[in-house]
Amino acid sequence: MRFDMHCHTAEGSLDSRIPLKEYVQLLKNNGFHGMVITDHNSYKAYQHYVENHSDPVFRDFTVLKGIEYDTRSCGHFLIIMPQGSSMQGLDARGLPLRALIRLVHDHGGIIGPAHPFGEKFLSFGRSRTFRRHRNIVSQFDFLEGYNCCESAEANAEAVDLAEEFQIPCFGGSDSHKQDNIGLAYTDFPVSILTEDDLIHYVKEKGPLTIGGRHYTGTIKERIGKWNDFLVYSYFFYNKFTALARSQRRRAAIRSAKRCAG
Repeated sequence: MRFDMHCHTAEGSLDSRIPLKEYVQLLKNNGFHGMVITDHNSYKAYQHYVENHSDPVFRDFTVLKGIEYDTRSCGHFLIIMPQGSSMQGLDARGLPLRALIRLVHDHGGIIGPAHPFGEKFLSFGRSRTFRRHRNIVSQFDFLEGYNCCESAEANAEAVDLAEEFQIPCFGGSDSHKQDNIGLAYTDFPVSILTEDDLIHYVKEKGPLTIGGRHYTGTIKERIGKWNDFLVYSYFFYNKFTALARSQRRRAAIRSAKRCAG
């Protein structure tokens, strides 16, 4: 089965222009059999899927529930939780990385860095934590080894890191627009029909094939040095929103710990 493991939809990500049904149809047209919805700190698109799963566009296609989580200072992480997981709080950005890893694993989920060597502030491999505590990589279940929006050099660094720590690699498009849907893939030699199937396969370190084609229409490539302004704007936005949601996040953590206990 061929999956896109990193997908952003209009229903769940403010910066995406692609409705879920349109995303699925485009993937099917390109020979894909499934996707993981990984909107930014949101499960809204997956809820939309649950409410509309009888739509013919979803027939013979696997839609899995994931999320792209913004940590306090270590960039973005892809997370997949088991079916029916009651863990709360993954829509409240800003957890420290170690706390996030512990909570995900306590609830049976898997976690790995998105675009590990991409933009500063967005990517684990560019963080102070990675430089000072490199061995924390051994606690990840996977990492994104191919992202069509990143350079060949950044993807190669990610694959080398995965090989060093012997963890699987995902391939994902990180699509926010129509023109890069289907440009990155992960091939599974077995059927993946549920989040539990995916989690089990990754934990067993089954073989995966990743790849794709580089997308040349990213904002970074179009605006050049002005991209630095956007990167630093994101840094301040992330800090502010993490602070604003701190009370909600603490309540969610307490609830998650009680459920795990």
